[in-house]
Amino acid sequence: MKWLLVLSALVAFAECFHKIPLIKGKTAREALQEKGIWEEFRKEHPYNPMAKFYQSGTESMTNDADLSYYGVISIGTPPQSFSVIFDTGSSNLWIPSVYCSSQACQNHRKFNPQQSSTFKWGSQSLSIQYGTGSMTGYLASDTVEVGGISVVNQVFGISQTEAAFMASMVADGILGLAFQSIASDNVVPVFDMMVKGGLVSKPLFSVYLSSNSAQGSEVVFGGIDSSHYTGQINWIPLSSDTYWQIKMDSVTINGQTVACAGGCQAIIDTGTSLIVGPSSDISNMNSWVGASTNQYGEAIVNCQNIQSMPEVTFTLNGNAFTIPASAYVSQSSYGCSTGFGQSGQQLWILGDVFIRQYYAIFDSSTPKIGLAKSV
Repeated sequence: MKWLLVLSALVAFAECFHKIPLIKGKTAREALQEKGIWEEFRKEHPYNPMAKFYQSGTESMTNDADLSYYGVISIGTPPQSFSVIFDTGSSNLWIPSVYCSSQACQNHRKFNPQQSSTFKWGSQSLSIQYGTGSMTGYLASDTVEVGGISVVNQVFGISQTEAAFMASMVADGILGLAFQSIASDNVVPVFDMMVKGGLVSKPLFSVYLSSNSAQGSEVVFGGIDSSHYTGQINWIPLSSDTYWQIKMDSVTINGQTVACAGGCQAIIDTGTSLIVGPSSDISNMNSWVGASTNQYGEAIVNCQNIQSMPEVTFTLNGNAFTIPASAYVSQSSYGCSTGFGQSGQQLWILGDVFIRQYYAIFDSSTPKIGLAKSV
């Protein structure tokens, strides 16, 4: 009888522990390079990593050509499937629709409201500003299924127009995992709906990004997968419950402070591929590791030097998080470059380059982030 009770408890817990596999697919940069039009593309669409954090009035996101992790969700009854980027740097869910005539919608799956018996139109339009364009559409509601969790009456956006660069991205849309306070039209985000509906056992989700393999990455809603990390979890309180924003103490190389002197603010963002910081700080970091900047602001390094390049340490809440050169240098047949990107703002973004090294736990109960060394 005792074992039966234990088994029942484990089953009940498992039902609230939901894993979403993430596929590491081809990036927009890789797809455009294969077509021989990457140089032309980035002249027309210069990378603006801070766009989604600083434009006001509407929900924003950037044109990141190096995003590669996406998962599959479904919307409607019967379900229609879509690949989305799980983005902790924005708060809205949106997907393409059959009402969209933009080129970006033509090579992605499109939602058809008429084929869902649970679909309801909203009364508001939606505009999401990008670094080089926008997505416009309408708000609606329907049943959204994420990793076995069915969220009823979830408000989401369906696009009518999309910026041209979206045509090169593998994912169909975006599922925002930041806070309601920054959501366009004050829409309740998907994860908040899960928590309010008692659909997850704990008000947290965790993210594991594999380093090289196409498989193995995942988002876990309602729990922590201990097989993805080693050592203890270091908890860091949020400094703002808008984005998943924390205080960073410093950035050091070989024991020397090279950036974020005196402290700065950083966002843990799955929707940004690089580590992004103020131009002067990033320039100094790239100089320390032996990189030279090209005309597009990319920091180029000699691929032969990776083994001898120094580690970079980010200190958060008194704890050191070190990134080796093998992790912060991107290697391809076109050459090697660091994963440190410049912006004209003081805010830092610790994106996928950082998260691949540290399993990230996002706890909304007493807002905080947990980080542990990935395995």
